[in-house]
Amino acid sequence: MGKLTLSLLAAVVLGLASLVACTNTDSDRKKTVSSAAAARGQNASQQKTEENDADENGEGAPNAATPAPEKSAPQQASGQQLIYNFDSDPVGQLPAKFHSARTGQGSESTWAVMADPSAPSKPNVVAQTSTDKTDYRFPLLIADEGSFRDVDLSVKFKAVSGSVDQAGGLVFRLKDPNNYYIVRANALEDNYRLYHVVDGRRRQFAGANFKVTPGVWHELRVEAVGNKLSCYYDGAKKIEATDDTLKDAGKVGLWTKADSVTSFDDLNVTAK
Repeated sequence: MGKLTLSLLAAVVLGLASLVACTNTDSDRKKTVSSAAAARGQNASQQKTEENDADENGEGAPNAATPAPEKSAPQQASGQQLIYNFDSDPVGQLPAKFHSARTGQGSESTWAVMADPSAPSKPNVVAQTSTDKTDYRFPLLIADEGSFRDVDLSVKFKAVSGSVDQAGGLVFRLKDPNNYYIVRANALEDNYRLYHVVDGRRRQFAGANFKVTPGVWHELRVEAVGNKLSCYYDGAKKIEATDDTLKDAGKVGLWTKADSVTSFDDLNVTAK
């Protein structure tokens, strides 16, 4: 009788242990599933944030019509420098030795020399003033005097206004309005981005995030030597990347996006 009681007690204890183990396993499984779901939710949230950032996506639509071919410009020898401060250009007109263009959709760009008492070199600046809100719209002001492969390029810019974007950038190795490199800063998004544009489609391959203050003059600068691209903002290196998409010499210029009203001054170009 004692042996039977002990056996029954052992069986009960064993059963209780198995029940606790199953409960713990089920609890662990639920925690694992819950953690995985949370991770998936976090990743989805991050992905959604990236997708909602129009300047991160990059593809877009090419020009509705094929742009006119660029007029050829002599490739500049190492050490050759071109400086544009727009101070001798008539106010209200396109600056000499430049032409305007546009990548993407929407209306054509509107560039003009303007008097600005805050100009880094007084009295004039050049500004893009059209306010077409088309998102995939990139006004260009292209310099016609020369083409550059390896180059040190800088400009002062001020983001004036824009509800879709407040952006300003430097274009280099431009073959035509559908093919070029662009590094730009955006005061609505507080970031700095480096893209290549091929057949009118833009693709980001490097960038940095920091405060870009509107209504204040800042300096953009890029050094392009071979496939190495170094981008500076107010004298500090913010981006360093390599890219082999555009290897040949091309023109340089200025860039904005959508409804950005942006002013520029002191465009300096030095062949390396």
